This record gives sequence, C-alpha cells and structure tokens, in this order.
Amino acid sequence: MRFALILGLFLSCSPLASSAQAARVYEGSEAAALRCANTLALTAVALSGAGLISEAEKEVMLGVTVLILERHVTGTWAQKKRALAVMRDRRSVEETLDDYRQNALRCLRQFPIN
Repeated sequence: MRFALILGLFLSCSPLASSAQAARVYEGSEAAALRCANTLALTAVALSGAGLISEAEKEVMLGVTVLILERHVTGTWAQKKRALAVMRDRRSVEETLDDYRQNALRCLRQFPIN
C-alpha cells in the first residue's frame, strides 16, 4: 500500500515547475536509472492492460519504479516526473518492451531497492 500511495503522490505532482526545474538534464547513472524506471513502469501498465499480470503484480512493479527514483535519481518529484515523460515520449511501446526483455535484470542489479 505504501508504494501505491507514493506512486499516487508521484503521479499527481503539479506540472507547474520553475523554468530551472523544467530545464533539468539528467546524465550518466541517473539517466540510466530513469530509463530503467520508465521501462519497468510502462511494461507493468502494458502487461496489466493485456491481462498478463495481476493488479498486485503491477503494483509491485510500479513500487520498484518509485524506489529506483527515490534512491537513485536526485531532484524533486516534479523534475523526476518531467524526465520520465521525456523518456516515455522518446520511445515507442515496442522499444520499451524490448528494453524490458533485454535489460530488466541488469536494471535491478544496477539500481538495487533494498
């Protein structure tokens, strides 16, 4: 339940941010963590939407996404949300699912959540 609450807060962040916040650029390890978080989140939603995983499994994957963002990406939630939107818009669903197949385990090793 904590993950769902955190994710709800994360997703409901106001899109209003200062121009400095909106212009933030992530590089290196933080950019990789954002890519992993994006891949996990979009895959969870896609698999759930297709009926391939349960709602509980989707919530676990989304919770992992939040923990990766909390522990491995600096900045405010608004900055992180904006960065995820940029990442999401750069890639198709198919590219994201391929990324999941190829890199999910590496992401979890590179960005531990416990």
